[in-house]
Amino acid sequence: MARPKMLKLPEVREEIEMSRATFYRMRARGRAPKLIKLPNGQLRCRRADLDAWWSSIEEAAA
Repeated sequence: MARPKMLKLPEVREEIEMSRATFYRMRARGRAPKLIKLPNGQLRCRRADLDAWWSSIEEAAA
């Protein structure tokens, strides 16, 4: 079984074109894509979670 694609935080921020400060503000408010904290402390985002977040943003804008 293949593991899901995991994006690094800079890759996520680049894709959604958002500064680090803005991303962390959204995360603190619970409005950022779901992140996973690895045992080494690094953050990752599943491709599926980022796509779901994009869909929710589009629905909210409609």
